[in-house]
Amino acid sequence: MKNIKIAIIGLGYVGLPLARLFATKYPVIGFDINEERIKELQSGTDSTLEVEDDILQQVLRDTPQMETGLHCTNQMEAISDCNYYIVTVPTPVDHTNRPVLTPLYKSSETVGKVLKKGDTVVYESTVYPGVTEEECIPVLEKVSGLVFNKDFFVGYSPERINPGDKEHTVEKILKVTSGSTPETGKKVNALYASVITAGTHLAPSIKVAEAAKVIENSQRDINIAFVNELAKIFNLMDIDTSAVLEAAGTKWNFLPFKPGLVGGHCIGVDPYYLAQKAQEFGYHPEIILAGRRMNDGMGKYVASEVIKLMVQREIKIKGAKMLVLGITFKENCPDVRNTKAVDVITNLKSYGANISIFDPWASKEEVEEEYGLEIVNQVPNEKYDTIVLAVAHNEFLNIDLRALLNENGVLYDVKGILKGKVDGRL
Repeated sequence: MKNIKIAIIGLGYVGLPLARLFATKYPVIGFDINEERIKELQSGTDSTLEVEDDILQQVLRDTPQMETGLHCTNQMEAISDCNYYIVTVPTPVDHTNRPVLTPLYKSSETVGKVLKKGDTVVYESTVYPGVTEEECIPVLEKVSGLVFNKDFFVGYSPERINPGDKEHTVEKILKVTSGSTPETGKKVNALYASVITAGTHLAPSIKVAEAAKVIENSQRDINIAFVNELAKIFNLMDIDTSAVLEAAGTKWNFLPFKPGLVGGHCIGVDPYYLAQKAQEFGYHPEIILAGRRMNDGMGKYVASEVIKLMVQREIKIKGAKMLVLGITFKENCPDVRNTKAVDVITNLKSYGANISIFDPWASKEEVEEEYGLEIVNQVPNEKYDTIVLAVAHNEFLNIDLRALLNENGVLYDVKGILKGKVDGRL
């Protein structure tokens, strides 16, 4: 594959690992509107921790003119001579859980300004079926003045990045690909196949690829909602949920899902995209939305269970000193987007408790900006009435949590990683 130059639009948790991978074989321009992010990457550091600094530094280049490597920039001129544009921007929901496509519109406008005849645009952002062709392509045509499937072509290859996972990295996850024409599909598939060692799957259409992605996380969401409901039932029966799941898991086809808080930028968001599109077609997706309601309510449930235990131990709730361990959306990862640990904290605060938050992974500045909360990155040297382990960071396993508790204190383990040491768990 000759004369390929790739622009990656968006250098976050998805875009940077992909840019780094492509840069091992092609000249790649990483484009992001966040100037601070560009400065950070140009210095050879990735605050998301998705790409190790030494690996990033191996592919970084000071100039956009190169045979292989990665040049990071926020200057549009640097991407004007690329012929593949891969869009990896986030697709969030608003406060009413309706899809927000603004990042896709803006990035499509950016690409449209530099789009040339013969170029190919590939979208990786998770969307409901139809967004690429019905929302993004019209923007590309309007801004560029070019004609779709005549002057330029489009593909869709949904991201499958698992933040914080150092085993299932981008090249080790099979990639679904698609194109706006059969020939485009083959070209897009070949491009990804040249760097994805796990292989590729060429879907028959863009809509099929979009639908495949959005149901992946919807399926996980529903399965976790099921075990969350089981946890609620078994807690009422005074039965250890983790012991039940361990016993049931001895059957070969039992799916090993665990209860917990379901947040993040994928599982906690993607089902709403599918539900929104289904409702536009006049269908109300009962199971998908029921799963979302169950999982969205777990923060409030955890807080109420903690308060019950405190009442049983006659701990005064108002003014109680509580320590919440972890605020990221998952373990061993700095990503705080759509974290449901915040729901636990908010609900505990509503009872009048004084909350301290310790997370060795999260950025103090990001948590302050996103949620208006203060956190510490070192183990506090204080005693608490209650400790809630909300996120299963490895570091928490090495802390003597009992030493941080008052004599009659409560230790609640949301993730079930402290077996035999806790007063309550899901």
